[in-house]
Amino acid sequence: MTGASTIVIVGAGPRGAGILERMAASLPELGPERLDVHLVDPYPAGAGRIWRREQSPLLAMNSMAADVTMFTDDTVVCEGPIRPGPSFWEWARDRLDPELDPELEQERDAVTPSTFPSRRLQCAYLSWVLRRVIGDAPPGLRVHVHRCRALGLGEEGGRQVVTLDGGVVLRADAVVLASGHLDAAPTPDERALAATAVRRGLRYLPPEQTTDSDLSGLAPGERVLVRGMGLAFIDLLVLLFEGRGGRYVPDGDGLRYVASGAEPRLVVGSPRGMPYHSKTHYDLRAGRPPLPRFFGQQAVDPLIARGGIDLRRDAWPLMAKEIAWGWYHELVVGHPGRVRLPWADFAARFAAAAWDSPEMFALLAEAVPDPVDRIDLAALDRPLDGVHARTLRDLQPLVRGRIAEDLRQHVDPAHTPHLGAFVAMLSVYGETTRLATSGALTARSQAFDVAWWQGFFNGVASGPPGFRVRELLALAHAGYVTFLGAGMQVDVGDDGFRATSASLAGAEPVTARVLVDARLPDASASRSLDPLLAALVARGEAVEEVLYEDGEVLRNTGLVRVRAADGALVDAAGRAHQRRFAVGPHTTVKVAGAFTRPGMNAQSLRYNDAVARAVLRAVGGAGARLAA
Repeated sequence: MTGASTIVIVGAGPRGAGILERMAASLPELGPERLDVHLVDPYPAGAGRIWRREQSPLLAMNSMAADVTMFTDDTVVCEGPIRPGPSFWEWARDRLDPELDPELEQERDAVTPSTFPSRRLQCAYLSWVLRRVIGDAPPGLRVHVHRCRALGLGEEGGRQVVTLDGGVVLRADAVVLASGHLDAAPTPDERALAATAVRRGLRYLPPEQTTDSDLSGLAPGERVLVRGMGLAFIDLLVLLFEGRGGRYVPDGDGLRYVASGAEPRLVVGSPRGMPYHSKTHYDLRAGRPPLPRFFGQQAVDPLIARGGIDLRRDAWPLMAKEIAWGWYHELVVGHPGRVRLPWADFAARFAAAAWDSPEMFALLAEAVPDPVDRIDLAALDRPLDGVHARTLRDLQPLVRGRIAEDLRQHVDPAHTPHLGAFVAMLSVYGETTRLATSGALTARSQAFDVAWWQGFFNGVASGPPGFRVRELLALAHAGYVTFLGAGMQVDVGDDGFRATSASLAGAEPVTARVLVDARLPDASASRSLDPLLAALVARGEAVEEVLYEDGEVLRNTGLVRVRAADGALVDAAGRAHQRRFAVGPHTTVKVAGAFTRPGMNAQSLRYNDAVARAVLRAVGGAGARLAA
């Protein structure tokens, strides 16, 4: 195809595949007439590293089959054409993949809308999506897949030069970096901790992808301190217990763990002291709440225009009210027998009252008699506030009780307001990202409040399936998992790692000779182990976001600076490159997941569309020269 334009997408997981789908949709409109797109990834194209086929079949998604799609629908507001396609559930139900591995057919045939499928089956769906995108590509678009790493990115004569391992060189008109979560070298504190561990004969496993960790050194019966209770921790449980031959059997309303004898014994803690809130296992009774209502464009645009915004002071009252709006819409409309006002009256008074005002408290006290039906955002954020015990043993039933009650509310259809709040949080997330990338926040709020919000969102909206929480409780009852509580702190003493917590103030530290940091590495372009990104940073062609106040560094977020509108890569001089783009969790534009729920006007699909169209315009020479 002589004379074709060329684009290289580094990273062929769901982010890269999503960008390609949006390029294919807009290509007939924007051109060029002939285009070669090269997808570069050492992992399977479509699925990428996280969703690759080669991992334990025990590892599951934390989304239900009906809540996963890669395609736009009529709710998505974007410039590019809408190209609907099947959700994971529709793909499984209609058996759309004739190339499915026979080993996965039985699992696919058992999928229901509320199934949490294995990651291996998600790999099959994502791989099929990519094959469909390529098969439906418009005339003039040709896609090439390179199962290898991209080692470097340079520029010659205005063209981008991408060097692959094996010596292949691709010359392109534009490059998109879409590599997802990137590994990073340990922080100075992690290096110091590792060095101390070696000197004292201890073992320390630093943050990394749990599925890639070597857990063989965690011996049967050994006490292991685990710091972190997010999704990496859930994967750790799967691999160390069921993965070593243990099993769960029904026991009343819960589960009982039957040991294999190969398990270690974990003592776990984190800042919050509890796992992320379980995913909900029910549908909305009242339908999707009318969103946005209090934190949409009409509310956020004035904040952006005003500038000097403190997120907690100026935006959070509107964000909280929006989340509560989703909760109470579902409660009042979906469970009218539990409230004392009809929706029209409740909605009018709710809209007129400021968040956390006496008028709001009076409305809720009058209309919502049962306190469990009132949203408590502080408790969602800090679920162990007020929980204290004198001994580790005394703490266990208190933490187990909180986890069990949280699980009950997320699986019992009497509590669907949790899902209403979740849907509202997705709407709030998109607008908060727009606010955070606009330059309107104060440096201090950008440095700390945005990180708090991301943590709050993850804890409430990104939790594990309910069955994983049941398994955690079974392990706790069997004595294989012990909870340290909230505010976990770790140091190193003569007898090993020593852990304490705010929930156990005054209690003796728990000691162990092994410490696992069960989380992903913090984002850091400067410590990235990706050779392409590391070289760009070294040359000043990519930079980390550094936040200053009065000339002093407040925080280095480690995130790669990009132009908010389209992901254009920003260099050390503050210039946005017109032919280099970056998307993903390592950049300053936070998007809630690489795939999404159908029917939600999903932020990820809208952003994929914006980036894809910007890349096509750049290649076609029609790109506007925007300031960074």
